[in-house]
Amino acid sequence: MIRDHKPTVIQKFNGLWARGDELTCPETHFTDCQNLQFFTGGFRTRDGIAPYQSEDEALPDAIRIYNYKTQDAEGLLVLTTGGNIYHVIGPDTVYGPILTLTDMTDFGFTQIAGRAYITPFATYQDDLGKNYQKGLEDEFLYVYLGEGADARKAAGPAPTGVGFTAVNSATSGFTDAGFHIFAVVYETDTGYLTAPGPAIFATLTTLADKRIDLSSIPVSPDSYVTKRHIIATKVVVNYNGDQTGYQFFFVPTGTIEDNVSTTKSISFYDFELLEDASYLLYNLAEIPAGVALTTYHGRLVLGATFEDESLVMVSQIGEPEAISELDGYVIFPLDSYPITNAQEFRDILYLFKMTKTGAVVDNGGEPSTWPFQFIDQGAGTSVHGIAKVLDSEGININFLIIAAYSGILLFNGSYSRPDLTYNIENYWLDLDRNEFHKLHFANDSVSAYLYTAMPDGSLLFADYTEGLNLKNIKWCPWVFDGVVSTVALVETNKLVIGIREEEE
Repeated sequence: MIRDHKPTVIQKFNGLWARGDELTCPETHFTDCQNLQFFTGGFRTRDGIAPYQSEDEALPDAIRIYNYKTQDAEGLLVLTTGGNIYHVIGPDTVYGPILTLTDMTDFGFTQIAGRAYITPFATYQDDLGKNYQKGLEDEFLYVYLGEGADARKAAGPAPTGVGFTAVNSATSGFTDAGFHIFAVVYETDTGYLTAPGPAIFATLTTLADKRIDLSSIPVSPDSYVTKRHIIATKVVVNYNGDQTGYQFFFVPTGTIEDNVSTTKSISFYDFELLEDASYLLYNLAEIPAGVALTTYHGRLVLGATFEDESLVMVSQIGEPEAISELDGYVIFPLDSYPITNAQEFRDILYLFKMTKTGAVVDNGGEPSTWPFQFIDQGAGTSVHGIAKVLDSEGININFLIIAAYSGILLFNGSYSRPDLTYNIENYWLDLDRNEFHKLHFANDSVSAYLYTAMPDGSLLFADYTEGLNLKNIKWCPWVFDGVVSTVALVETNKLVIGIREEEE
């Protein structure tokens, strides 16, 4: 006992302090703490962890995990070393690998109508040794139906073959007499409509009182094609030989509900041709792999392909696999740095590079006409640097939580400063910027917790139950036996951690 010593009573503990000199540490913080959780007025040792999977089904060395909800079950998509993606449902069900690409070291993911869209990517180095990410060379966007069968390339090729013909039938019918052009469109099990085919469309000068008989209708060799559709022009006057230079429409009676039949008899008046099909002429048969993957206004958005790191590809509304090679794109101004992320927020599509943030707004036209503007030319984020909220996307009603080089920031159309990591500035700035692609974090807005898998293999825990601001947020690193590589939330806000063996 020290005579006359008056102990200091800490009324409130606010977690880790790592800013400036240690002597500046307030009495409400510690300069060294690990594996703590907080409660009102105090702290305790963090909760323990338990395996998510049963021992017999456990997947080793997870690199990336995402929450994935099908129409009737909730599970995870898990990428392991070696480029294998598995679909995990609960402790005992594992499908896959549903996709194996040996060069894939990471992947982007979004889900639409219970289907998983997966874009494989990897980390590359420039001449200065700086890491950057882009879609795998000669690889593509994949779609997984959630039922255990292998993922396949999204979209699909147009019909091929020879001999597709149209003739006036001997059977009575009706058309607007005159020259028409006919083509075939495949429909896949995801609802994707291919570009028209075959290479030579059928043409016919129709008769007003006869049906039209189509023969040698192409049949797809792909089992995922479930239907076919006949498309046609209205009467063409003075045909110039350019078969794709005219407006096409879906024929109302032209759906073939199988991938077997090779003949079809149709009748229609031109005024019945209402549903435009011309946009299908430019649909990509294969969508190149990228990095950023999200949705905006019912469209799929994909950015940073291997060939063009500043290109953002945007699908048709309600047709995530229908991307036009003519005008289905947005360009983030080129500056030798790739796009890293994308997120819809308040009716705006925000696009990110590592130190830049831009935005485009749907103006009702094709994506190539959407105006681009810079939001911030000093702050951006990494490939997983937007916090997922609970078991969904990154929007938390009024803001996004974004990891930048300077720290973790709130974003509501502009960045709020000071950073949420103000009290641990030294800790954050000591991180290896070249490894920021490893950062992955999730926002449990129910418990008011933020979990960040850090580039150094630790997990940074934050408690913001008293307020999501630099004054009230509490930080504490969590460490485990192994490298924390990824985090996700399931069952609304249950934390799942991907842990790998120690890296050499």
